[in-house]
Amino acid sequence: MTEEKIRQRLFEEQDTAYRDFQAKLMPGKDPENMIGVRTPALRKLAKEYVKDPEIGAFLDALPHRYFDEDQLHAFIISEIKDYETCMARTEEFLPYIDNWATCDQLSPKVFKKNRQKLLEHIRAWTGSDKTYTVRFSIGMLMQHFLDEDFDPEYPEMVAGVRSEEYYVNMMRAWYFATALAKQYEKILPFIEEERLDVWTHNKTIQKAVESFRIKPEQKEYLRGLKR
Repeated sequence: MTEEKIRQRLFEEQDTAYRDFQAKLMPGKDPENMIGVRTPALRKLAKEYVKDPEIGAFLDALPHRYFDEDQLHAFIISEIKDYETCMARTEEFLPYIDNWATCDQLSPKVFKKNRQKLLEHIRAWTGSDKTYTVRFSIGMLMQHFLDEDFDPEYPEMVAGVRSEEYYVNMMRAWYFATALAKQYEKILPFIEEERLDVWTHNKTIQKAVESFRIKPEQKEYLRGLKR
C-alpha cells in the first residue's frame, strides 16, 4: 500500500470547504498541504488499511506531505492491536507530529491494557524537547491515569513540565481541569499552593469552571483562587 495510492484515495474523499474550515483552526499550517478529508472518513480508511499487510510502506514514508496523511497515520497506529508494534510505530511517528490535531487524534486503543508499560514511555516523553511529544505524554496521563490507576506522582510530573509553548501549557491546563473533576481533593493543593505558572493556573480554573463535572460550590471556591 504505497503512499501514492493512499494519497489518491484521500483526494477522492476531499471536501474543500472542510479543508478551508480546518485551515483556520491550524495556525502555521499551509492550506496547500491540507486535502480536507473529514474525520469519519479517515477513521474508516484507517480500519481498512490497518489490516493491509503492506501498510508498513505508508507508515515508513515519513515525513508525509499532507496534514490528512498525518491524521490517517495517527488513526492507523491507534488501531494496531499488538502493543509492541503499536508502541514502536508511535515512537517513530511522534517526532514528526507538528500540530495539536494530529497529536490529540493519536490514541492507541491497546495502551489501555498495557498501562504500566506505557508509563515508562510517558516519563521519557515528558522530558522531550519536541512540543507535541510532551503534549502527547500529558494527554496519555489524562486519558489513562486519572481513575483507578491514579497516583499523586502523575500530576507532579505534569506540574514539573516547564514550557513556553502554548500547546503544551494548554494541555497541562486541560489535564489539571480534568484531574480536578476526577480527583478533586488530591489535585486542589496544586491550585491552592500555586504550583503552576500563572497562565496555566488561571487556564486550569477557567476550564474547571466550564466543566459540568465539577460541583457549583467547587467552582465558586476555584474562582476565588484565580491569580
